[in-house]
Amino acid sequence: MSDETVQALGSLSKALETTERARGHLYAFHQLTGSADLELDNAVRLLREAGHSDHADVVEREILGRNVIPGHWTFQIIEAYNRTYYRPFADLERDVVRDLADGRDHLYEAEMKEARRSRHHPDHTARPPTTG
Repeated sequence: MSDETVQALGSLSKALETTERARGHLYAFHQLTGSADLELDNAVRLLREAGHSDHADVVEREILGRNVIPGHWTFQIIEAYNRTYYRPFADLERDVVRDLADGRDHLYEAEMKEARRSRHHPDHTARPPTTG
C-alpha cells in the first residue's frame, strides 16, 4: 500500500476519532444539563420551604423541563447527531478501511510504532505477547 494511502487513511481515522470526542462532549452536555434540571427540583422545594413560593413558581414554570433549543431536549440533539452525522461518518470510515486496507485499522500508527521502537528492547516489542 502506498504511503499516500496510509496517510489518507490515518487522516480519515483521526477525523473520526475527533468526531468521537465531540460526541462524548455531547453526552457530557446531555448528562450535565439533565443533572442541573433534576437539581432544580431541590431548588424549587427549598425556595418553597424558605417562604419564597413566587420565586419557586417562576423557576418551575420558566426553567424546569425547558427545551435547550426550540423543540429539543438534549437526548434529541444526540439522536439527531448520531443519525445525521456520526453513524454515516463511522460507516463510511469502516467501508473505506475495508476497501483500501482489508479492514486493518491504524496502519499509520502501526508504521509509526515500527519506526520508533527500539529493536530487542523488552518494552518495545512489535506485538503483545501470545497467551496460550
